[in-house]
Amino acid sequence: MNRKKLLLKLSITALVLLALLALAFLWGMLAGSVSVPAREALSILAGRGETASETHRIILFQVRLPRLILAALTGAALAMAGAAFQGLLRNPLADPYIIGTSSGAALGATVSIVLGLREPILGISPIPFTAFAGALISMFLVYTISRRNGKVPMDTFLLAGVIVGSFMGALVSCLMACARADIPKIVFWLMGSFSGREEWINVLLILPYLVVGSVVLYRYSHPLNLIAMGEDAASHKGVEVERTKVVLIISASLITAAAVSVSGLIGFVGLMIPHVMRHITGPDHRILIPASALAGALFLMSTDTFARTVLSPQEIPVGVITALLGAPFFLYLLRGRKAFI
Repeated sequence: MNRKKLLLKLSITALVLLALLALAFLWGMLAGSVSVPAREALSILAGRGETASETHRIILFQVRLPRLILAALTGAALAMAGAAFQGLLRNPLADPYIIGTSSGAALGATVSIVLGLREPILGISPIPFTAFAGALISMFLVYTISRRNGKVPMDTFLLAGVIVGSFMGALVSCLMACARADIPKIVFWLMGSFSGREEWINVLLILPYLVVGSVVLYRYSHPLNLIAMGEDAASHKGVEVERTKVVLIISASLITAAAVSVSGLIGFVGLMIPHVMRHITGPDHRILIPASALAGALFLMSTDTFARTVLSPQEIPVGVITALLGAPFFLYLLRGRKAFI
């Protein structure tokens, strides 16, 4: 695809997704157990709501806005990571959790809960930090196990991810069995939710990793196109295949770890969104990665708004909603589509 066609297709895709994202954002700001009139909300957001209710101002800026942004960043991170791993593994069933990142994060968060490490440090809950550390340990183990003679065979990498993920999942189950009093807190974290995380500090925790990771993934989108067509062909075209794989694995794993550390386990976003966008935009990762980021943000922002309003004032963990949508989609991929690229 020449540069002009690439820019045109990317621009059209971005405009459509941004328009839908704006609508989802407006829905998320207005919807909730406390109704905020649209005119008043728009006035507050525009900085002209001098006569607006202070309660509504607090709800919008200190609860709904950080939560919506956090959901959007998490969705973008998981979708971009999913696109990268599907390209690397040349498998539409791959997702960001395939290397055991989620299980490592779950173990880190569970250890923090069981040990009673819940008191904020400098105003920040320690759970995201322990979850992030667990995800990084998982990533390191998978990479170390799968590396052979300076190379990372993707089939070995995939199997190592399954093994490490299963082992860490078993440790989580063991801790839950030994600390029965903490089971509700652990289960709530494992289900994935933004409830109780409506703080700007959580946005700041994930943002640097997402910015750096997205830049790196986009920078390597063209080499990823070549690798997706075959490692030998990519090598013949001048791509440093092993170095590119390492960079992509680390970048995708870091943004996944950052997302999981603040949101808990929200499954299927990284599986569904890249696959859907691939059929809309095509397999070119120069378009697919940014399109997946916007679509992932749109999907998770909308899903979270639905999760907290459908049974208002009660709230369904958003991870439950994504699983209910993702499981049938997974079966569709498993039985229906035969082609990937």
